[in-house]
Amino acid sequence: RGETTDVGSFSANDFGLYDMHGNVWEWCADHYRENYDGVPTDGSPYLTNNNSGLRMLRGGSWLDLPRNCRSALCVGRYPDIRSYHDGFRVVVSSAWTPA
Repeated sequence: RGETTDVGSFSANDFGLYDMHGNVWEWCADHYRENYDGVPTDGSPYLTNNNSGLRMLRGGSWLDLPRNCRSALCVGRYPDIRSYHDGFRVVVSSAWTPA
């Protein structure tokens, strides 16, 4: 497409999720790693006390080839680097209601 799109521009996937891949790379809480050795299996973030400073981004962006737009693909980037194709996803529990 050559640009970002509004949330909900495409149909939900089989899990009922929208826009999970290919809009912007999404920052994750995890520290970057090259494999899955020793990562938590309970959904908590992978945090180490290494000094690399790299954080995890997933999902690819509109700038990437379609084959790279998948949540299994991850890259490491320093959090102080800005890019017009990196972003984040705000997640709220379905039980939450605004005050």
